Amino acid sequence: MTLAFVVPGLDEAASEKAIAILQNRLSQEQEAALVLKHAHWNVTGPNFIAVHEMLDPEVEAVLAQADETAERIATLGGTPDGRADAIVRNRTWKSFDAEGRVGTEEYLKALIEYYDAFIADDRKAIAELDELDVISSNIIQDHVQELEKFQWFMRSHLA
Repeated sequence: MTLAFVVPGLDEAASEKAIAILQNRLSQEQEAALVLKHAHWNVTGPNFIAVHEMLDPEVEAVLAQADETAERIATLGGTPDGRADAIVRNRTWKSFDAEGRVGTEEYLKALIEYYDAFIADDRKAIAELDELDVISSNIIQDHVQELEKFQWFMRSHLA
């Protein structure tokens, strides 16, 4: 990886490690937006409209997270990769399983499981970033707070 520059207070090695972690998070954030939109289009059954309408604000929130992550990568002197093949190349998580037109309960259970891994991966990234760049860590901490809140919405909907 060739850095355009190194921000004051970080060395090149720490910057490169932080960028790699953030790129992985960017890829999962982008995929999550696609997964949520897929569910939005294909959810069916009881409480359809409630779940359908609940998903769009989360799509927007996750896309905003991806934008913030990409901008942090650029701020650190890196080049964020937002291409579709980067999502696949950077995947270290299980892909989303629900396909096609599926009932609300099944979609929400699949999304909750997806978010379990998403949140766990973000928390792992936070621990790694704490040692490298506290600013990047704080950004991902804010993202986790939003993800956990939405997961609570989904769990509450099933309760």
